[in-house]
Amino acid sequence: MGRAVMVGRGPTGAGVFVLSVLIVFTAKGCRGQKGDGCGPSVLGPSSGTLSSLDNPRTHPSDTVCEWEITVPRGKRIHFRFALLDLGDSDCQVNYLRLYNGIGSKKTEIVKYCGLDQKVDELIESSGNQVTVQFRSVMHRTGRGFYLSYSTTEHSDLITCLDKGSDFPEAEFSKYCPAGCLTSTEKISGTTPNGYRESSPLCVAAIHAGAVSNAAGGKITVVSSTGIPHYEATLANNVTSTVGILSKNLFTFKTDGCSGTLGLESGGVVDSQLSVSSVWDWNTTAGEHVVWGKSGARLKKPGLPWAPSPSDRQQWLQVDFRREKRITAIVTTGSDRIEYPYFVKAYRVLFSKDGKEWHFYRETNSSQDKIFQGNMDYQDKVRNNFIPPIEARFVRINPTSWEQRIALKLELFGCVPGGGRAAATKLFTTSGSGSTPPPAKTKHPPHLSEATHTPDIRNTTMPPHCGKDVVLMAVLVPVAVVVLTALILTVACVCHWRNKKKSAEGSYDIPYWDRTVWWKSMKQLLPSKMMETEDSVRYSTPEVSRLAGRSAVPSLHAEPAEYAQPLVSGVTTLGARSTFKPDEGPEPGYSDPDLYDAPIPPDVYHPYAEPLPSSGAEYATPIVVDMGCHLPSKVLNFVGPSSLLTWTDSSQSGGSVYDTPKNANGQTTPTQDLTYQVPQSVPPKPAG
Repeated sequence: MGRAVMVGRGPTGAGVFVLSVLIVFTAKGCRGQKGDGCGPSVLGPSSGTLSSLDNPRTHPSDTVCEWEITVPRGKRIHFRFALLDLGDSDCQVNYLRLYNGIGSKKTEIVKYCGLDQKVDELIESSGNQVTVQFRSVMHRTGRGFYLSYSTTEHSDLITCLDKGSDFPEAEFSKYCPAGCLTSTEKISGTTPNGYRESSPLCVAAIHAGAVSNAAGGKITVVSSTGIPHYEATLANNVTSTVGILSKNLFTFKTDGCSGTLGLESGGVVDSQLSVSSVWDWNTTAGEHVVWGKSGARLKKPGLPWAPSPSDRQQWLQVDFRREKRITAIVTTGSDRIEYPYFVKAYRVLFSKDGKEWHFYRETNSSQDKIFQGNMDYQDKVRNNFIPPIEARFVRINPTSWEQRIALKLELFGCVPGGGRAAATKLFTTSGSGSTPPPAKTKHPPHLSEATHTPDIRNTTMPPHCGKDVVLMAVLVPVAVVVLTALILTVACVCHWRNKKKSAEGSYDIPYWDRTVWWKSMKQLLPSKMMETEDSVRYSTPEVSRLAGRSAVPSLHAEPAEYAQPLVSGVTTLGARSTFKPDEGPEPGYSDPDLYDAPIPPDVYHPYAEPLPSSGAEYATPIVVDMGCHLPSKVLNFVGPSSLLTWTDSSQSGGSVYDTPKNANGQTTPTQDLTYQVPQSVPPKPAG
């Protein structure tokens, strides 16, 4: 069999009492230790740690200890030193020796003595059995030794004191030995935010739930830029401390089976929860207070679950209705300051059918595991299941509490089939050997009264998950890329169409304004023009001469010799216009005035064309803005009735136009027509 020696250590920061447990395994070939100079040690079948008494302080004089280690046949053992400081006295009486084999036939591998020795290489055995001897007589200094071992297939073995800052790689893998919670080194940080680079890797890995203290294992570490503040949390019996800004931090890769299983979110309904009993009572005001099962959900406001009697026969059960892989649990107590109740320690049972129940045990252990619970009524504490539980039913059985049992919890994991860890082996209940009753029983199950102190410090971080998480991690980025490409394609097509449309050279008013504007123009233009109109569209080079001339001219106070050209941004004019072209200076002359500038003989005026052969020589001036509204000055000068009742000058009884002027600005008299200031023409009587 084996033996376990519990060594108590006093309170550490924030009033947290830590238990260091010395475990010597004799199962599966581990022989154990003897002597009075043995420090905290864990001897596992594939890895472990050994240390001298009082490490890292000065070890006591006149002590001796011997460890016998056996691994499976066909394997060999190698050792790595984290500390070797044996004192300043004679090497004949103060030393550390490693031997091949055990018993009388053992042969020496190496012997060490002296102060602060540096041993960087791995020390390897020739077989599957090794004896380690440590002896100390009189000495004044010397902190003793601290080493790790594993089977030789783990060539990347590190010690429990190696820190994140000791490895400069951005990502790397190492093998942590069992028993690193025998170290007194502190860590800062938590998962998933990360751990300060000064934290020991293997201790942080236990806190994160990447490996267990009982078995050790492979870790994959990712380094990244540090953060200003590192939180302090309790997980798997390891309390991390608050940390300040660091240059770098590290996290651990897991297989992702760490999703919540529905208690907090409501995915698990109240009918899936069962309890051994419920505490309820009436206040002096007559109010009925119930500490029911629905209050057992983590983060749910209100009272937690509390049983009527607080004893070791109470339990809370969750039925997932199908098998789940459960990798972690988070618990807390009452969040009411007037009811500071919480569970200090508990056991976990599980079942596939609700009839046959099994206590959870760690790897390499034959004892039911006691999980460390909360240290106060409000802070959350996480524990990981390594290996994970695969079951449909889970029960929490409190074994220790503050004042009375009060519990809220959440379970983490995924559906079976995901993750790399194997399911935990089923163990029958200990004690009386009786099996708990079915899940729906109203009576508490008969649980063993035999309990023990948690054997090792324990941390949390779910290590396993299913293929659905990996699939989502692939599909989501692909969907984002496809959607982005589609949006960019639509944007490019729209841009290309707009660019193509603008390249056609159309110099016109918007499509939605054309119809209304042209209907208004038909009311103003002579009917003869409408009958003989033949549209002409100007090309882009001709229109480019008009750049920057978008202002619509207003009518001058003095009558102009010729009517002002129609300016409304229209590119289509009749073949015969009512406007007379300018007769100005030479074609090479450049006049900033758009309307007085000369036009070469071979280019039509952009706004007006030659006068028609028939009809009046002069036309009614028309000024129309882009919105198809006549300026108020024009309406006052001509009168709305004049514009709407215009007729040919040959049919008019008298002219309403002033006398045209010559090039010198002098009035030219005429014989046939007499010009006068424009007058309002009364409308003709109907009939």
